[in-house]
Order: sequence, then C-alpha cells, then structure tokens
Amino acid sequence: MDDEQMVKKAVKALIGAVGPIEANRFISMPRKKDGKCKRHREWERRLDKEEFFGKVFET
Repeated sequence: MDDEQMVKKAVKALIGAVGPIEANRFISMPRKKDGKCKRHREWERRLDKEEFFGKVFET
C-alpha cells in the first residue's frame, strides 16, 4: 500500500469512527512539540559531549 492509499484509508476509518466534523477537528489540531523539545534539551544538558562523540566516531 502506498502512502496516498494509506492516508485515504486512515481518513475514511477516522470519519467512520467519529464522524466528519470531529475527524476534521482532529486533523486540524496543532501538534504539541513542547514535550519533545523539553526532553531533548534535558538530554543535551546532561550529555557528556566528549563521551558521546567518542562513541559515535569511535575515537
């Protein structure tokens, strides 16, 4: 199944489950990225860069 078919099938299932108005509302909801950004910043804050680069580049 290609991406377009998958999206059409998913939208059809969503509309079938909650109706067209709620499906549109769900699709239009903005994504909240705060949690991901906060987790990433916390990871960066605790990161030992020398150790990390040593593992990544095998130095």
